[in-house]
Amino acid sequence: MTSLRHTVRPDEVASSRDAYLDAARDCILDVGWRRTTLTEVARRAGVSRMTIYRTWSDMSQLLGDLMTREWSAVVAEAADVPDPAGSVERIVGTGVRAVRALRDNELFVRIVELDAELLLPYLLSRRGRSQQAILDLLADQLRQGQLIGQVRDGDPDVLARALLLATHGFVLSAHTMVDEHASEEQLDDELRQVLARAIQR
Repeated sequence: MTSLRHTVRPDEVASSRDAYLDAARDCILDVGWRRTTLTEVARRAGVSRMTIYRTWSDMSQLLGDLMTREWSAVVAEAADVPDPAGSVERIVGTGVRAVRALRDNELFVRIVELDAELLLPYLLSRRGRSQQAILDLLADQLRQGQLIGQVRDGDPDVLARALLLATHGFVLSAHTMVDEHASEEQLDDELRQVLARAIQR
């Protein structure tokens, strides 16, 4: 006898998970992370608390998944360009576009404004999943750049890490360097030079 029990498809699970993350994102934008609870996320998503608790045991886990989704999407969009794979133009352009997009991302801005301490572990203690995804993408592009003769010799994994470290300040601290002597656009132009000179043959 065929079972009539509904089997949840993977795409349905992913869709539900995204809806819950969307609800959490809305909460954080409204009131900040410290005032956002799993109960409030459930209310906004229109599901029971237990539905949310079955996916995340606490807000830290949920925030980790939300940040991974958000930052990975930003970088993927920045990398979606017609420049040849491995070209210095593509690698540098992706880096500068990603820095600008992260700096302007409303979730990132909200976290920096209200809960900046949430970012400290990823700067001082450990790499996050989104950082690792960025490193993997960069290292792959650098390897391709070496194969076509545009990127200098060196371990692509080490080069990728150096590039990511170089961009941290431009994401987090560029606003502290903007005044009548230097605009954000001028600083980004300098970032372009820094990245290009770091990798070009």
